[in-house]
Amino acid sequence: MFDIERWQEIFDTIRKNKLRTFLTGLSVASGIFILVILLGFGQGMQNGIEHEFKQDATTSVWAWPEATSKAYKGLNPGRVIRFKNADYETAGRMFKEDIEYESPRVFVRNVNINYGSESLVYGIQGVSSEFQFIEGFSTIEGRFINYKDEVSLGKVAVIGKKIRGDVFKDVDTPVGERIEIAGIQFTIIGVFKEQNEREEERIYIPLTTGQRVFNGDDKLNTLSYTLPPVENFDQAVAQAVAFKDNLRKFLKEEHLVAPEDESGVRVWSAMEEAKRYYGITNNMKLFFWFVGVCTIIAGVVGVSNIMLIVVKERTREIGIRKALGAKPWSIVGMILHESIFVTAISGFSGLIFSMLILEFLGPHVQIEYVKNPSVNFTVAFSTVMVLIFAGALAGLVPALRAARVQVIESLRDE
Repeated sequence: MFDIERWQEIFDTIRKNKLRTFLTGLSVASGIFILVILLGFGQGMQNGIEHEFKQDATTSVWAWPEATSKAYKGLNPGRVIRFKNADYETAGRMFKEDIEYESPRVFVRNVNINYGSESLVYGIQGVSSEFQFIEGFSTIEGRFINYKDEVSLGKVAVIGKKIRGDVFKDVDTPVGERIEIAGIQFTIIGVFKEQNEREEERIYIPLTTGQRVFNGDDKLNTLSYTLPPVENFDQAVAQAVAFKDNLRKFLKEEHLVAPEDESGVRVWSAMEEAKRYYGITNNMKLFFWFVGVCTIIAGVVGVSNIMLIVVKERTREIGIRKALGAKPWSIVGMILHESIFVTAISGFSGLIFSMLILEFLGPHVQIEYVKNPSVNFTVAFSTVMVLIFAGALAGLVPALRAARVQVIESLRDE
């Protein structure tokens, strides 16, 4: 017969274990929480980068001139390179099979823009009809510049959506309205929408008009291209790198720029840049996984330790159970049940809390290069299931130890 005080002692021990169990469960829950939040942030970075690159066509390649930094063939460094129409036309013929869309661009500077009595301060660029496919914007009212506008030196303009909202908010549509550029009347023929609102503060006019009417020569500020679609990302990157290198080599030879000169001629590839950013994002995701998994492992180790403490402090209770006929497997099941219970409740609590935060706060995150942080629920759920399995393994050693407790020794244990 067992006295009441001994049973009270056993219950006090259980209550103490409940506090330790709660703290251990909190550690496990925080591990899952941290992992899911980090994975969500990593996905948000990838979403943000994809959003940024969608502003231009993914396969776009841009070239622009600068000043040289090295002497070459008797020419001094610091020479300013100027692209001409001939460069654009020759490149178009040389790389015809490699190009999907192409357009030069010229900046019209130091001119006054007026709408009625209102003075406007926006950038003006002369482009060709294919520029809209390279820049990746959509025309939401009217139309974009066409080939006829270029040939006829048309006095037409396409404005950004932001300009439409700032200047033409009092009219049903700005299409057909007239603006004055350097004293010359231009008719608005369309409104375009960009991913980036800052780029909607532009006015596009035909390239030929920009060159002949305002600049008086055939100078070009940039050459822009898109490449044909290919089967996969790696092929697209290889295609972009090859075209970029060939275009740079051609332009350097045309303008006598040293092959090793990093200045003089600049060529930028959206696809190559995307690969670099995606590589950084993938590395960060691996790091987030590492941090989250380490945190979870710490929690699982905590579960194993608390189960060892439970077995030690419940030695008398286990001995009593065995004395009353409990089988070893029932003792093992008792310890494993508590271990699995702790990891399951803690894991799902951390998962639910983190998913709710990403669901409600993720769409409102306004950070550059981070957009709508989220995580694949299947991946997160699978992680919790692995955690529960790990929790079972963590409780196995303490459970087997409990099953080997000798009844006589346990009843003598103080």
